[in-house]
Amino acid sequence: MRVSVSWLREHVDLPADLPTGDLEQALVDLGIEVDSVVDLRETVTGPLVVGEVLEIEELTGFKKPIRFCRVDVGAANGTGEPQEIVCGARNFAQGDRVVVILPGGVLPGDFHIGARKTYGRNSHGMICSAKELGLGEDHSGIIVLPEDTKALPGDDARPVVGLDDVVVELEITPDRGYALSVRGLARELSHALGVPFRDPAELPAPGATAEPAYPVEVRDTVGCDRFAARMVRGVDPTAQTPGWMSRRLTVAGVRSISLPVDITNYLMLELGQPMHAFDADRISGPLVVRRAEAGEKLTTLDGVTRTLVAEDMVICDGTGPISLAAVMGGETSEVVASTTDVLFEAAHWDPAMVGRTARRHKLFSEAAKRWERGVDPALPLVALEKAVRLLTEHAGGTAGAEVLDLDHVRPRTPVTLPADLPSRRVGVAYPTERVVELLEQVGCTVTRGADRLGEDPGETGVAAAGDGAVLSVTPPSWRPDLTDPADLVEEVVRLDGYDRVPSVLPTAPPGRGLTAPQQRRRAVARSLAERGYVEVLAHPFVAAELADQLGLPADDPRRPAVRVANPLSEEEPLLRTTLLGPLLGILKRNVGRGQRDVAIYEIGTVFHPRPGAGAPPAMGVQRRPTDEEFARADAVVPDQPRHVAVALTGEMDPAGWWGAGRAAGWADAVEAGRTVLAAAGIPAGRVTVRAAERAPWHPGRCAELLVDDTVVGYAGELHPTVVATLELPRRTSAMELNLDALPAAPVVAGPAVSTFPPALIDVALVVDESVPAAEVERALVEGAGPLLEDVRLFDVYASEQLGAGRRSLAYKLTFRAPDRTLAGEEAVAARDAAVAEAARRFGATLRGA
Repeated sequence: MRVSVSWLREHVDLPADLPTGDLEQALVDLGIEVDSVVDLRETVTGPLVVGEVLEIEELTGFKKPIRFCRVDVGAANGTGEPQEIVCGARNFAQGDRVVVILPGGVLPGDFHIGARKTYGRNSHGMICSAKELGLGEDHSGIIVLPEDTKALPGDDARPVVGLDDVVVELEITPDRGYALSVRGLARELSHALGVPFRDPAELPAPGATAEPAYPVEVRDTVGCDRFAARMVRGVDPTAQTPGWMSRRLTVAGVRSISLPVDITNYLMLELGQPMHAFDADRISGPLVVRRAEAGEKLTTLDGVTRTLVAEDMVICDGTGPISLAAVMGGETSEVVASTTDVLFEAAHWDPAMVGRTARRHKLFSEAAKRWERGVDPALPLVALEKAVRLLTEHAGGTAGAEVLDLDHVRPRTPVTLPADLPSRRVGVAYPTERVVELLEQVGCTVTRGADRLGEDPGETGVAAAGDGAVLSVTPPSWRPDLTDPADLVEEVVRLDGYDRVPSVLPTAPPGRGLTAPQQRRRAVARSLAERGYVEVLAHPFVAAELADQLGLPADDPRRPAVRVANPLSEEEPLLRTTLLGPLLGILKRNVGRGQRDVAIYEIGTVFHPRPGAGAPPAMGVQRRPTDEEFARADAVVPDQPRHVAVALTGEMDPAGWWGAGRAAGWADAVEAGRTVLAAAGIPAGRVTVRAAERAPWHPGRCAELLVDDTVVGYAGELHPTVVATLELPRRTSAMELNLDALPAAPVVAGPAVSTFPPALIDVALVVDESVPAAEVERALVEGAGPLLEDVRLFDVYASEQLGAGRRSLAYKLTFRAPDRTLAGEEAVAARDAAVAEAARRFGATLRGA
């Protein structure tokens, strides 16, 4: 949220000489994140003046509309002659007053303005938009000053557009929705600085009348527990938004539209109460507030036709939905240039409903942002009174005496707070009087109840400052976030000062470092990163159709999934049972953004439901659950093994001046699995790789990884159907391995290093192509005996000379004795024994023999 300090000063007595740094620190101390504090007087340098458009010449022959303007800038240019400026905006006309920066000026971003020739004409300066001046994000057109602007051509434009102010930009957390308003921020600053606060909502407003302002029926009082409305008839449709209001909206990043709409936006920023203005003449019949019927359609103000679902709240007239309640109005009832009768609506909506509707329709309006964080239900009548006054003051018309107020708001439930709870929880002594004082500062009503007896005086080692009193605290209407004692404790700590809370780290017990699983995970992550894989973190939520997209069989144990009770997105309501779905989605996104060679990995948990586990026991917060309750709850929690997965596509070894590259393939995925097992401390002799079939891998290019004859993972090239369904590049490969299924790493003895020379012998064995190379290697190792130090496959060859279905596997054998130099006969004998064992098992023959 962006807000000017001058606006805040209307409601809180900030010191006149308050430095911007102290203002920022005060907000930070209150727990409000400050993105920036900008002194607008320093953002634009050089001549920035008011100009009046005298002539406009439309230039043709270009790709976009271009205008050549003659602008009166008074004597600011030194000659008194009109300034010639080329401009591409279309939202101004002859006679309008605009903001002009002349040559020599500098806009935000160090953008220097000079005289130059463009589009065949000489342009001396620039007519500015709000974005170019750093006043907001609106770049759809230049700033057109209101007619009541008293500045003359050539006058300094800074005070006219608000560039003589200080603007604070804040990031409001979801639990502090009240701070999304000038009212809320001013109240907070009054607490922090100890200065008086004037509530803009303290305004006498008429209550409901027997005759409503407009006939309205609310059918769902849960989704909408308050609906108020007032009518203003006979307004001047040509009335302009006053300059002071337009400037404040511009600074806040809100585009000025029309006076009635600007009033609703202005009051939303000031009070925090979103409102809507209807053209009463475009409404047909009584209004009905209800849940939408599935499949109903509504065209919202942004021109998008939206299909509604049964959870959405809508405001309807005789023609159907005319507004997506609390999110955005509809086109058919919006205020237009000819509107003379305006119906103002101010209501109170269910935050959860609004949040889900906004996400469902991807429509995050400023109103929805406030509703989902919570809005003061006491504001509607005050907001209507202020809206009516502003509209009649600046556009004439007659305010109707009728007031509609359908109020079903439930009173706040008092929260019971032991007076010493803040002290016990935080470790700072807060006397009862101080606790009451701070809670009353934020508007709570505090009454003292009966004292408690026989309670443990403290949990933190700090003497509790309370006197055994129990407080009954009723939060104010503007603080819907205060619902339990922990919230009140946080308020006490926040207002008293986070800096008073000591930072005391616990003493680490000696001899405890990373656990064995932590060490294993770090080793695995480091080894993959060293081989060029980039770690990613994916959300664990997946769509229901992912199992079909991966081609999982009906009886695959990865098909059953846990459904999240309150998912972030209805499109992805399930917890993943494999890392591959989200990981392949990240690979697809990177490829779509131009990354041709992608190798990524993730280490994370997957979730497998426990069939028939039942529901967890209900456990309160008044006591610690028993061991039996913990066990029953744990029995319901899904099994969550930790997996590691990689996905790769493109070139594994890049091409360059040194030669051709090498495309990534199934063998790289298998090697990634071997890398993981080696980093996990599993000796290579206990690892077996053999052909397998498992979705989503290609049945002819899939391998399973075993440790001590237990399958721990799979690797290979993905099935072409899966690749096509997920829109992945051809030959995409992947590996997934269950880290929790790995046995503990054995104690590794230091290797014995022989000082004697090795004997190097190569053998090429011809076998059936169905025989795995790993099995041939195992046979060579077992046949050669203890003299064989190392064996490595270095070539695979097939040709017609070898015969159909046959291939040659060439291995480098290294023989060495620990205590002597091997005789040639010894090395040859060991080689022959190794070949004989391979021949016995697989019918292998020496190539060329």
